[in-house]
Amino acid sequence: MTTLRRSPLAPSRFPKIPRVFGLEFKALRAGIKYAGRDDLLLARLDKGTTVAGVFTKSTTASAPVQWSREVVSKGKARALLVNSGNANTFTGSKGHSDVKSTAAMAAKIVGCPASEVLIASTGVIGEPLPVDRIDRALKRISDKTRPASWLRAAQAIGTTDTYPKGAFRYTKIGETDITIGGIAKGSGMIAPDMATMLAFVFTDASISRTVLDDLLREGVQASFNSITIDSDTSTSDSLILAATGHAGNRVPKTKSAPDLKLFRGALKDLLIDLATQVVRDGEGAQKFITVDVCGASSTASAKKAALAIANSPLVKTAIAGADANWGRVVMAVGKSGAPLNQEMLSVAMGGVMIAQAGGRVEDYDEKLVAEHLKGQEVGIEVDLGVGRSKARVWTCDFTHDYITINAEYRT
Repeated sequence: MTTLRRSPLAPSRFPKIPRVFGLEFKALRAGIKYAGRDDLLLARLDKGTTVAGVFTKSTTASAPVQWSREVVSKGKARALLVNSGNANTFTGSKGHSDVKSTAAMAAKIVGCPASEVLIASTGVIGEPLPVDRIDRALKRISDKTRPASWLRAAQAIGTTDTYPKGAFRYTKIGETDITIGGIAKGSGMIAPDMATMLAFVFTDASISRTVLDDLLREGVQASFNSITIDSDTSTSDSLILAATGHAGNRVPKTKSAPDLKLFRGALKDLLIDLATQVVRDGEGAQKFITVDVCGASSTASAKKAALAIANSPLVKTAIAGADANWGRVVMAVGKSGAPLNQEMLSVAMGGVMIAQAGGRVEDYDEKLVAEHLKGQEVGIEVDLGVGRSKARVWTCDFTHDYITINAEYRT
């Protein structure tokens, strides 16, 4: 596979994420697919940690996803084991057996039942998981094994990622200081309808399983459910939120509790941060695109139209070439099926009005739009003209490098 260049849209550096008490990482080299790099991550969680999760809606969901759904349904976990390079998807009964085996391996190290170990895998679909390599790597863990940093943890879970993704927020629940930290991986096969490829968020807050689940499902709608790179939903998509309880705050009874207002906002902000970092690392991406749709009859309709624009290969390739072919946006909106009033429909790019009241504006200057499209940050704004609802979706352009990366993925 071609050596991947760091995305030009990447942040300047990985953030200095503070410690979340009750959490410890171990990063290991198992040699699952990649040589000379960490590709196995074990996160140890203290007793009493509550967990919530959202997963892919793909009907060919991986064995790890099916296992972790069951773990999350019980609301508590003591460990998370993640491997990169192999998705353990569509691997039959052996795939499920391999999940049980690796969960038992991690459980032995942590000192908990296998049923309290979350499993996540990412990589090639249809290939047997090399359990023996994972076993050998885990057996190298000892009391002398130093905890891994957030940076090393983020690097261990990557596949075609060109940079590690992480974020943190300081916040409060009531008068108690709270820390939230998270990592994510993803670069291609990104059009989640629940979460992301893989993302793991940890906090020292004390939050019940039910409230944690409510907060996560609320936050994911404006973040990971609002990104797309290539319209392909992974079989392995998993987003886990774990609360260790070390902060010692008073436990909120509902997600609407006044004490949770700051935490809710901080969590949502962190999830958007991680989600947009994934888009900025889209395979071969050169431009980060924000699609805003307003004037819709409902939020669902607004998002439907926005995703149609963001997923259109014709729109994405036009932007890659800085071609102000705004007619492709009109095409995408029309095919979406979202209710609209063609006589009121308007289209703008970078704040430059292009079409309004069902046609191109008289003083339209294409040079202004073409100049905007040459930049790394591109905006598309559409008003459907039938209501007051709106939605925002993030995506990236399609370049020749996207084809190269995916044509050579297994070579």
